[in-house]
Amino acid sequence: MTKIDLVFRQIDERTREVSLELAKRHIRPDNVYIIDDVRPFTECVNQMLRIDHDCDYVVYLDADCLILEDMRDFIEQSDAAYVDSYVSDRFRGRLHCGVHITRIDLVRAMAAIKPPLDDMKYVLRPESRLRNLAMKPLRMSKQFRNFDILHDYFQFYRHVFMKYALRELRSRTRVQLKRLSSAMKHWPDHTGAVDDFVIANHAVQFARQNVPKNATAAETHAFIEALPQFAEQELARLGVEEKSAFTMADLDAWLEKNDERHVYGASTDKPMVFGLGLSRTGTRSLTAGLQMLGWDTSHYPIDEDTYTELAYGQYDLTLLKYHDGLTDITTVPYYQQLDKQYPGSKFILTVRDEAGWLRSCQNHWFNRPAFKHTDDPDEETHLLMRQLLRAAVYGCYNYQPERFKWVYERHVREVKDYFKDRPGDLLILNVCNGEGFEKLAPFMGVPVPVEPFPHKGNIMSQRVEAARAAARVAE
Repeated sequence: MTKIDLVFRQIDERTREVSLELAKRHIRPDNVYIIDDVRPFTECVNQMLRIDHDCDYVVYLDADCLILEDMRDFIEQSDAAYVDSYVSDRFRGRLHCGVHITRIDLVRAMAAIKPPLDDMKYVLRPESRLRNLAMKPLRMSKQFRNFDILHDYFQFYRHVFMKYALRELRSRTRVQLKRLSSAMKHWPDHTGAVDDFVIANHAVQFARQNVPKNATAAETHAFIEALPQFAEQELARLGVEEKSAFTMADLDAWLEKNDERHVYGASTDKPMVFGLGLSRTGTRSLTAGLQMLGWDTSHYPIDEDTYTELAYGQYDLTLLKYHDGLTDITTVPYYQQLDKQYPGSKFILTVRDEAGWLRSCQNHWFNRPAFKHTDDPDEETHLLMRQLLRAAVYGCYNYQPERFKWVYERHVREVKDYFKDRPGDLLILNVCNGEGFEKLAPFMGVPVPVEPFPHKGNIMSQRVEAARAAARVAE
């Protein structure tokens, strides 16, 4: 039986007692460790990584998260090194934060890493930074999972101030700034009575005024350390009276009042979804977008079970007992069989301009051979899946532009023809041309998120170009 430890991190959050009670109910941990009011977060991470665990998984939970569904069964069935939980955030909609399911070997690898000095990423996100540093050499990857979890609801005003001053500091990259700005556009007008959104907006402006964009890691760290004092000072200046204590009865009353809210999570009844786009048509972005809408889809799975089942023509996939669908070319040779296996499913064909797609494919296939020697069984399975799908989808093992062009045109034509009498089951989406949630969310029958649609392809292209440049230098 899987042993699970809970590390509960609190800094006097208004929801801390309710959060811990819900966590014990829905995770049923074997051991509970409480990190109480340790600041800044770098020191909190230091202390939690010194815990001597005897378990299989550690769930790191922040006291601003309210878990509303069972998680124990999922954790017991998981073998992932790390699962990040999608939650419903009070200010920013659907995002992944606050509940981190971490396998014990990764926890120990994180604990072995010496915290980097003068590192802004570590200052702003110490847990994430150490985890990424630990996962990279071990070739681990993160997974995501939707749960019915409320995040940052019902918090004290002082904590809202501290969170959003810090959120502003974390949003000084182009992508993160776009996300914060998009969320703030959906906040209520802050000219009225004081509420959470008024305080959050004030905190964002305060951070912008007091921490210049060229601040050093040390200066930023000093500001973060002083946030409790800044929060007290600013709330007093604004004449804001703090909220009273929060109880389970308050949560029950809120849930009853909001019984028509859209519920995300593993227990939600929803159709399967399959992405039918070829690689490099925005399939990673589609996967991330579906995740934000509540569908836990697997992008190009390379596990042994999935390879064996597909290779032997078995379409009742083990993977789909724990996921809500598949994306990328894993589905392309089999979508008609998957349609019959999973009736009522939704299908999404991602497309893009042909010339741009061919250029992207050329980059994507660079340094990705179908055949090579390896002693690593996981890499061997990855190569077998690559061989199977390249042969089944493209009819070749290497990039051949004329062949690819023919395959693309034929695939799009055949998908449209297959669904011609079922227009409600197929969405054609051009992610690379800017289409996103405005088409995807209504098709899936859910509200349009406040966060912008995620675009993942540019990051991948940048990595490939960097690899090409390194190869040229080596020559």
